[in-house]
Amino acid sequence: MSLPDEQGAPRSALELAAQAAALPLTVTQLNAAARQLLERNLPLLWVAGEISNLTRAPSGHVYFSLKDERAQVRCVMFRSRAQHLDWVPANGMQAEVRAAPSLYEPRGEFQLGVEFMRRAGLGALFEKFARLKAKLEQEGLFALQRKRPLPAHPACIGLVTSPRAAALRDVLTTLRRRMPAVPLIIYPTLVQGEGAGLQVATAIGLAAQRRECDVLILCRGGGSIEDLWAFNEEAVARAMAACPIPIVTGVGHETDFTIADLVADVRAPTPTAAAELVSPDRAELQARLRVLDGRLRRGLARALEQCAQQLDFLARRLVHPGHRIEEQQRQLAHLRSRLASALRSRVAAAGVPLARAAHRLVAAAPDLARLQREGRELRTRLIRAQRLWLERRAERLERIQAHLLHLDPRQVLQRGYSIVSSAQGRIVRSSAEVQAGDEVRLEFAQGEAAARITGTR
Repeated sequence: MSLPDEQGAPRSALELAAQAAALPLTVTQLNAAARQLLERNLPLLWVAGEISNLTRAPSGHVYFSLKDERAQVRCVMFRSRAQHLDWVPANGMQAEVRAAPSLYEPRGEFQLGVEFMRRAGLGALFEKFARLKAKLEQEGLFALQRKRPLPAHPACIGLVTSPRAAALRDVLTTLRRRMPAVPLIIYPTLVQGEGAGLQVATAIGLAAQRRECDVLILCRGGGSIEDLWAFNEEAVARAMAACPIPIVTGVGHETDFTIADLVADVRAPTPTAAAELVSPDRAELQARLRVLDGRLRRGLARALEQCAQQLDFLARRLVHPGHRIEEQQRQLAHLRSRLASALRSRVAAAGVPLARAAHRLVAAAPDLARLQREGRELRTRLIRAQRLWLERRAERLERIQAHLLHLDPRQVLQRGYSIVSSAQGRIVRSSAEVQAGDEVRLEFAQGEAAARITGTR
């Protein structure tokens, strides 16, 4: 081992021993030698005791003493280490520190340079936490395959927490801000202390039995590992795994991690974040609805435009019933004219043989009585043939008239339609031909009626 001299240069123990026989050591040399002996021969170790004389310097360093029934030792925890503590040490607390023994040379004081500090008994809790975590992980309670998705729009939200917890106010405030219309059911339970884990498991089981909500929030505020230990108990993990309702945990702060977080379907860093995860944002939904409303309106407008264009196209192809009636009336008049002409031609043609016979009779001086008889028979046959021919033509005419009657648009009036005409008797074909206040006439299958236009579109 080497020791520094007064100028700081290291010197070996043999040289120091040789000098000690003739010259005394300075205090600086002695304290430096003692510090080196301590730091080289005492490794980093755990020390347990009660905190006393605790002081926080403006620089952020923490100074305190650890003591037991018979002794005490000075300790220092520098700011770079102290700022990572997740709990606040205080006088009278039992603590365990991981520290390196050393000597503060300016004062010659023995002290411990603390690198990490925890409350007494946390070592056993960490070991218990690790054992339970390994056991449940082996059983598959942490597997991603069993994680269930959260409902996008829950009809009811359940909350397992203490009615006096600050986390409850945070969750209620968040839900009231994001989606106040969603009902909330609180399953009260202890979240800290003796028997809290069993009560939490019972509350989760009650929520699973009632099936009143679509998603369940398990939350509480921050605290030490002992304060959050209820959420590290096996009963709580088993109850969460057996619950058919998706569970979101918001236990402690973002740095806190429990067995319940591993079993939960979704882990939120804080209770407020858990409330945000399970509740849809009302403002976001309203914005989305406005976007969908705009898209729907534009789609309807396009559909109406397409229908209007198709209607215009069909209207151009559609022949007005009045025009059809006029065309059919012209065809009927033409057929009647042809029928009358045909009848006259047939009658004239039928009279030619009679005239010829009369001439032959006169020339031949035939038997007038017989000829008259034959003439009467021929006349009778002619009349009968003519009547038969006329009946056949009449039947054909009736069929044509029946066909025309079937095509008569006034027959459509029997099915509930009506013909609208203006006060001047002109048929109204478009809403553009009338204005509000105009008098119109409605023709029905039976009767007519007068009406007044109140508006057009």
